[in-house]
Amino acid sequence: MSVAKHHVMIKGVKDGLVFLLNDACDWQELLQELQHKLEKTHQQILTGPIIHVNVKLGNREATDEQKEEIRNVIKQKGNLLIQSIESDPPKVEVPPEPKVSMTTLRGMIRSGQTLHNEGDLLYLGDVNPGGIITSTGNIYIMGSLRGMAHAGSDGDEKAIIAASHMRPTQLRIAGVISRSPDEWGIEEAFMEFAYVKDGKMEIDKLHQLHRIWPDAPLK
Repeated sequence: MSVAKHHVMIKGVKDGLVFLLNDACDWQELLQELQHKLEKTHQQILTGPIIHVNVKLGNREATDEQKEEIRNVIKQKGNLLIQSIESDPPKVEVPPEPKVSMTTLRGMIRSGQTLHNEGDLLYLGDVNPGGIITSTGNIYIMGSLRGMAHAGSDGDEKAIIAASHMRPTQLRIAGVISRSPDEWGIEEAFMEFAYVKDGKMEIDKLHQLHRIWPDAPLK
């Protein structure tokens, strides 16, 4: 049976040889090719004085028995002295750092005007009745919100809308639309924020924000 010649690579290094063993192929095929290369294709360089050998298994986690099988094949060549048989350390998946993208704008949005933003938006000014402010992220308004605001416009229901004075004509978060402010049961809505809970929009005091973002890092 012919043996494929791509599962084992033998590289010369300063201190001897490194055997690079394929970590995805069948174990028996790997041993067969290792035997073949030691007996046939690399016979000339594997003769003579003692040569130190380090075996690299890639991502394969070999058992003690499998490592012993490798030793038995290699030690048939009397001049090869195995120094190590090692697997690569497991890769630790590091979660990506959340991207913090905050845009700060100032001014006044008048009736008939629309402001759209990508990411979180801090708006220093008022949104008048008939004015519209939208963002794919959170919206924080340091002023009066008396027009329409739409946060999480790309579908993010975790977005919030906060305002120093919250008397909007309409609030939207993703696809959720708020009730009329007259139905909130709040006469004067100062330092409020809107968020989605169980598919419905809720209004609460801004100092209660930690209840929905308990693990939010301090910036």
